[in-house]
Order: sequence, then structure tokens, then C-alpha cells
Amino acid sequence: MRTAYSVETVRTAERALMARLPEGALMQRAAAGLAAACAGLLGRVYGSRVVLLVGSGDNGGDALYAGARLARRGAGVAAVLLAPERAHAAGLAALLRAGGRALGADADAGRGAGAAAAAGVGAVEEAILRADLVVDGIVGIGGKGGLRPEAARLAACAAESRAAVVAVDLPSGVDADTGEVHGEAVRADLTVTFGTHKPGLLIDPAREYAGSVRLVGIGLDGELPDEPELEALQHADVARLLPAPAAESDKYRRGVVGIAAGSARYPGAAVLAVSGALRGGAGAVRYVGPAGDAVISRFPETLVSDQGPKHAGRVQAWVVGPGAGDDASAVGEVLSSDVPVLIDADGLRLADAAAVRARTAPTLMTPHAGEAAALLGVSRETVEGARLTWARELASRYGATVLLKGSTTLVADARGGAVRVNATGTPWLATAGSGDVLSGLAGSLLAAGLRARDAGSVAAYLHGLAGRYAADGAPAGAHDVAEAIPAAWRDVRD
Repeated sequence: MRTAYSVETVRTAERALMARLPEGALMQRAAAGLAAACAGLLGRVYGSRVVLLVGSGDNGGDALYAGARLARRGAGVAAVLLAPERAHAAGLAALLRAGGRALGADADAGRGAGAAAAAGVGAVEEAILRADLVVDGIVGIGGKGGLRPEAARLAACAAESRAAVVAVDLPSGVDADTGEVHGEAVRADLTVTFGTHKPGLLIDPAREYAGSVRLVGIGLDGELPDEPELEALQHADVARLLPAPAAESDKYRRGVVGIAAGSARYPGAAVLAVSGALRGGAGAVRYVGPAGDAVISRFPETLVSDQGPKHAGRVQAWVVGPGAGDDASAVGEVLSSDVPVLIDADGLRLADAAAVRARTAPTLMTPHAGEAAALLGVSRETVEGARLTWARELASRYGATVLLKGSTTLVADARGGAVRVNATGTPWLATAGSGDVLSGLAGSLLAAGLRARDAGSVAAYLHGLAGRYAADGAPAGAHDVAEAIPAAWRDVRD
């Protein structure tokens, strides 16, 4: 499992570790890992051209020490100092001793950075444009807001160059704790982060700026608390959570999931939700709604009823809302039940907030950003720009577990704790009906006995993998995603 911790937690852990280490040892560990990652990206270090974008914080020091290591291996290294008078003195001295050079970000700022800096802006831009590698050490993990104009100009120049861009700890200009991006930010090909992941590296929109992420251990593991801010499941974690029938299992012991979905206008939503549910681990699926004929013709193993949720028979979990249109009666009946309930799509719009908060059994809500925005009374852009913040807020307001869909799916619990993040999907999953399949899959996992947080996380993980398998680089429909779930399940399990 990948875990991410807040800036405050990381800094506390670093202080505790530094108190037991020789001065500068922690920075040297980080610089060694950074230099190794840069060397791996370059392939051939000797004769390569490297430019360091250096701010006044410890990230600038990491970059300078790493640059010194690369210079000793024969790279031509130039450090662009955005604040020469506040650059890490020991790191700069190490770079210069190793044969590197210093440039000011502009002619005035360069006066204190050595003779080479007198060349000014032209030399800086030329160095970046000719570089094989640019290292972003502008702002540390405590930075807030977008880049200042001078730094933004250098970042834009790096983006226009042919150089690979490596960010130190996280791309400058993104918020480490929330994943928000306010203004200009560095777009990296590789981010080398130290000690632990930071939440912003795992959550969009900041994740898009990070590129590939490599974690370099610097000895923080023993200093970090047990509960992170964020966690991302991996294959082994999901495999441990997958339901598996025992020798004495029958279809009822494995769990029965009820699907209250579809309408005369949207019968396909019912079919797709059932398709996901049938592949989610429960022993049987009961369907209730007006699309019974469409469901039974496609999936004859489904138990179909037209008497409403209260008369459908026993279930261990309900899924309500996909394609429901404007009929709120089924939503109300399902919410009054004493089993876990998943609310999706039209069900989110039709559900009474007070009824959701009053439930004693688990509730899992699965909105996309637009649906979450409507429930929260804010704009879609607001939710998309601060996904972690609003996923937590929605869970708190409704007293429910919230699965906020998107390129990175977040699962937040009303009781707090670590938010789960999932990025196994593909842009091809942005297709009509894909969310209906996810709802059926997650509902089936609820019926099989998983807690709401686990059911949502496992479903998102499998759904994302299935989307990759179904698409394989080409467009895929929601039914293709459902059919690929068994392959994803086997991949995780094996």
C-alpha cells in the first residue's frame, strides 16, 4: 500500500530523525537518491547538460548537492539561482567545487552568483533550451499558490525545451497537502519524492503535473504515524479484501445484492448495473424496477421483481439510482432499509439528505464531480480544483462514505481517517454507463460483506483495471468494461 502524509507530519518526522543524525546527513541521503534518479533518466551522464532551477529552500539544496554528484561524473551542470543571496550556501559551494557553474535568474539577481551570472537572462534561457535535463528545485513542500513570474518564466522555458524535467519532492507550484494548483506550476516528467508520498502527488489536478513518481527512502519510516492522510491500495491489498466462497457457501451465504435502477427512458442503466453486480462476488442479484424485461433477456440468472424494493425479498445490500429518472419512491424505500446502501446517479439527486444522515447501516455515495457539486452547492470547477477537500466535506455533511469519481477516484469516510485514492483507470472509462457498472460492482461487494470504504476502494480498483483491459488503447463501451472485470479480478488475485 502506498501512503501519503501531510507536510506538517513529514516535517515533524524529519526533525525527529535529524536530531539523531550528523548535520546535513538527511539532505545528503535525499541528494544521493535524486542524483541516481537523474542519472537513470539521462542514461549517459558524462557529457550531458543539466540545469538546476534553484530556490531558497531545502529543495534547492537537494538539487545543488545532486548537481554536484552529476558534475563529478562528467555532466555539465549549471544552477539558475532565483534568489542568489538565499541559496543553500553549502550546496552551492559543493556544486562549484565539482565544476558546476551558477547563473542568476536575471541579470540583476545574478550579480551575487559569480562571474558566469553576468551573462543574464539570455544565458539562462539558452542553458535551459540546450539542456538534456532540468531539475526543479524552486519551491519546497510548504509552498502555497502558483509560481511567481520569474519562476513561471523559467518553468515555461523548460516546458518548451527538449529536456526531461525532474521535480524535487513535488513539482513547484502545486499544493502538497491538497493536490490543488493555483496558478502556474512546473510540469515534470519525473518527480523524486523523499521519505513518503505527499497527498498532492496522488490527487488530481496536481498528479497530472508530477509525471512518474519515484519514492526515495531516507529513513523516515520509523518516525511516521500509523495512520496516513492518504492511502492507495495495490494488488496485494485488494487481493486480501476480495470475497472468496468457502466450501459450504451457497448463493445466499455469499450475499444477495438488490438493484433498484433503470426507467422506461433509461433501461440500459439497469442492465449495466446488473452486469457489474453479477461480477462482484455476491451470490445472487435481485433486480427491482421497470426494466425487468431488458435485464432478464440479457442476464437470465437475475431474480427480477416489479413489486418495489420492500417486496423484493431479502438482500444484504442495495444499489439505487442509476437511470432512475424522476421516480423517488424506490430511493425512499431503499434508504429506509437496514442494510448497506449505495446511492448513485439519479438517486443522489432524489435522496433526502436527512434520510441519508439518519441511516444506521452503512451508506456509500458515488458521485462524479458535477453531482458532488450539486449536492454541495458549489460549481463543478470548484470540486475538480480541490477534490480531496470536497470529498471529505461531502462525506461529513451526509454522514456517509463518499466515492468521488474521476481520473483519480477518492473514497472518504464520514468518520475521518485516511482517504483512499485510486488511479488504476484509463481516460477511455469516460463513457456512458461506465459508472453504472461501477455501482453494481461496488454494491455486490457490499453484499458480500465488505465495509463501505473497502467496497468502494476495491470496486474502483477493479473497475479501473477492467477499463484498461477492455480498452487496450482503443475505445470501449461500458459493457466491455463489465465483461473485463473477471480478468481484472484474476490478475489481482494471482
